[in-house]
Amino acid sequence: MNDLNQVRNQVLEQIHQACQAAHRNINEVQLLAVSKTHPSDVLKEMYATGQRTFGENYLQEALEKIEALKDLAIEWHFIGHVQRNKTKLLAEKFAWVHGVDRLIIAERLSAQRESAQVPLNICLQVNIDAQDSKDGCQPNEVAELVAQISQLPHLKLRGLMVIPAPNHSQAFTDAKALFENVKAQHNHPEDWDTLSMGMSGDMVEAIAAGSTMVRVGTALFGARDYSK
Repeated sequence: MNDLNQVRNQVLEQIHQACQAAHRNINEVQLLAVSKTHPSDVLKEMYATGQRTFGENYLQEALEKIEALKDLAIEWHFIGHVQRNKTKLLAEKFAWVHGVDRLIIAERLSAQRESAQVPLNICLQVNIDAQDSKDGCQPNEVAELVAQISQLPHLKLRGLMVIPAPNHSQAFTDAKALFENVKAQHNHPEDWDTLSMGMSGDMVEAIAAGSTMVRVGTALFGARDYSK
C-alpha cells in the first residue's frame, strides 16, 4: 500500500511538473490508471491511495474486476479496441469508452446503453500518425464522425484518444490541432473537453502538447506479467 501510494504520488508530481513547465493548470490533466493484467486486490490497494479512475483493455478481465470491486466507487474506462460483438457489455458496465473509431460502434453503444443510465462518455480513437498496426479512424474522417455521433442519444462525445508511435511527439501536436479544430465547429463545445493521450513513457510530451488525460500503467503498477 505504502509503495503504491509513493509511486502514485511520484506520477502525480511528474504530471504537476509537466503542467508547470507548459504553463498549464495542474487540474487540467487527469490520471487514468491503466490496470490491465493486474489483479483486483492490487486495484483495491491503488483505490485506497485515492485513485478513482481505472482503464482496462480486455473486456472479460475487466468484467471480472468490475464485479469483484463493485462496492468501490470506481469510474471504469475501456481503452481497448471495440469489437461489434462486445458493445452491449461495454454500454452496460463502463462509464467511458475510448476506442470508438466507426459510426456503427457508436450506434450500437447508444442503442445498448440503458436510458436510465447516465450517458456513456465516448472518445474517438484517431490513427494520428498513419500506423499500419494501429486501430483508429483517419484524421480526415473525424469531423464527419463527430457530426454523426453527436446526434446519438445515450452518448456524450468528449474528445479524442490517440496512441502515437514511440518518440513521435509531433503526433501529439497534430492531435491537439485536430482537437481544437473540431471544437471550433462543435455544436456543444462545452462537452468537447478530453484529449486522451500520453502514457508512462511520454506523458510529459503529451501534457506539453495539450493532453487532458494521461493513461498510465507501468509507472503506477510496474511491468505487466502477460503470462497469467
